[in-house]
Amino acid sequence: MLGLFPNGVPLPLLIAVTAVIAYFCGCFNGAVIVSKYILRDDVRNHGSGNAGLTNFYRTFGGALTFVVILTDVLKAVVAILVAKQLFFAGYTIYISAAQTEEHWRLFAEYWAALWCLLGHMFPCMFHFKGGKGILSGGTIAIMIDWRIALVVWGGFLLLAILTRYVSLGSVWAGASFPFISWYCYPDPVIVALAFVLGGLVVWQHRANIGRLIRGNENKFSFHHKKEGSQ
Repeated sequence: MLGLFPNGVPLPLLIAVTAVIAYFCGCFNGAVIVSKYILRDDVRNHGSGNAGLTNFYRTFGGALTFVVILTDVLKAVVAILVAKQLFFAGYTIYISAAQTEEHWRLFAEYWAALWCLLGHMFPCMFHFKGGKGILSGGTIAIMIDWRIALVVWGGFLLLAILTRYVSLGSVWAGASFPFISWYCYPDPVIVALAFVLGGLVVWQHRANIGRLIRGNENKFSFHHKKEGSQ
């Protein structure tokens, strides 16, 4: 039956379940959880108001920054692995030139990535006020393809180190992601998802882009402080 998997699960239902699981994985925002429930001082009340790694480090610093990193990395890993397992467990019986095992693997990864980032950026359990998706997005790039990770992370690190503008590297990461995805996997569905993913990251940095243009964006420093722009 077209659209059904061997275990009898309709493809639309599988897609929906994957989205829900990935979204709730994304909702586990490390910066909010650590600041609000461990430090008892919500990071969103400081600096840029963003629930991201950079604002957390600038505001609090300390060893708990590694807990934030670990949380945002692991949730992306779990979202992608669960999605792949779901799709492989019910690999479609409808095979065509455009719907191979590789197609479904990629679809599972990009689809889960989209919803994981949506959960990170707009977590329902934290009033839809989350982070900008760079660390989780970077983890996703590594899991999808080393070539994508090389372009995204390479440009990010180069720009961030040379200019000390983390936001500039982040904009590069979001803007380059769909194009390198297009180069590696010229599949219309995958490319469309990649452009949505990259567009979300760039959109979340729109305030940073404005400050970069005006020349008043804060540069990254290893000395944390109470005001930040990321």
